[in-house]
Amino acid sequence: MVRLTKDEGEGEGEGEGGNEERPGAGGEDSYTPSSRRIARERYKRARARRATAVAALSTLVTGAVLFLVITGSPGWQRTRETFFSAEYARMALPKVLDGLLLNLRLLAICGVCVLLLGLLLAVARTLRGPVFFPVRALATAYTDFFRGLPLIICLLMVVFGVPALRLEGVTTDPVLLGGTALVLTYSAYVAEVFRAGIESVHPSQRAAARSLGLSSAKTLRYVVLPQAVRRVVPPLLNDLVSLQKDTGLVSIAGAVDAVYAAQIIAGKYFNYTPYVVAGLVFVALTIPMTRFTDWVTARMDRRRAQGGTV
Repeated sequence: MVRLTKDEGEGEGEGEGGNEERPGAGGEDSYTPSSRRIARERYKRARARRATAVAALSTLVTGAVLFLVITGSPGWQRTRETFFSAEYARMALPKVLDGLLLNLRLLAICGVCVLLLGLLLAVARTLRGPVFFPVRALATAYTDFFRGLPLIICLLMVVFGVPALRLEGVTTDPVLLGGTALVLTYSAYVAEVFRAGIESVHPSQRAAARSLGLSSAKTLRYVVLPQAVRRVVPPLLNDLVSLQKDTGLVSIAGAVDAVYAAQIIAGKYFNYTPYVVAGLVFVALTIPMTRFTDWVTARMDRRRAQGGTV
C-alpha cells in the first residue's frame, strides 16, 4: 500500500481538518497528516487547556474575593440569620413547593392563551385592504396600550376593579383574574413578536403562492405563518421565561402561590429566608428554560447559516 503525505499548502479548497478519505490500494485510507499539521493541532489543544485553566483560576479568585468581602462585612452575621437561616429554609421549602404548583398551572394555561391571542392580534395587524382598517386600528390600540401599561398596574386594575363592578356571571377568583391580567399584558408583547416574523417573510413568497392559485387566507396559513413562526421561536421562548417569573405577581391578589406562601411564613416569624427560598426555586425553574432557549437559538442560527431554513 502506498502512503501519501499531504503538505500544508495542498488542498486549499478543503476544510481545516483536511481528513477526507482517499482510496488507495484496495480502497483503504491512504492519508497521513503532515508533521506541521500535527504540531499545529497539538498547539491548539495546549492553548485550549491553558485558556480553561486561566478561566477556572480567575473564577476561583473572584469567588474567594467576593466571599471574603461579604462575610467580612460588619452586618454579615445579622444578614445571615435574617436571609439565610437553614431552619427557616427547611420550614418554608415544602410550602413554597406546594404554592409553585399554582405558578406552573398559570404558566401552562396562560402561555397557551398568550400565544393564541398574540398570533390573532398579529394577523389582525397585518391584514391588507381598507376594509380591515378598523380591525388593524383596534389591534394596534390594544398592543400599544398593554405594552405601555405596567404589569403590576394591570393586575391591580383587573383583580380589584372587575369585582368592584359587581357584574353577574363574572368571576371574582383572584387566580383567574390574575391570569387574565397576565394574558392581556403578555399577548401584546407576543403579538409584536409574531408580527415581526410575519413581516420578515419576503413578499416574493406571497407572490409565488398567489401565482399558484392560493387565496390570501391560504397563503397566510400555509406559506407565511409557518416561516414566520419558525423565525420567532427564540424570542417567544424568552417571553415564556418572563411569564414564568411574573406568575408570582398574582400573589398581590391573595392567591397562595410560591411567593405568597413565602410571604406568610416571613410575616409570621419576621424572617426573610422564605423569600430567598422562593427566589431560588424560581431560578432553578428558569435556568433549564433559558438554556433550552439558547440551544434552540444556536440551532436555528446554524441551520440558517447553512441555508436549511427559508
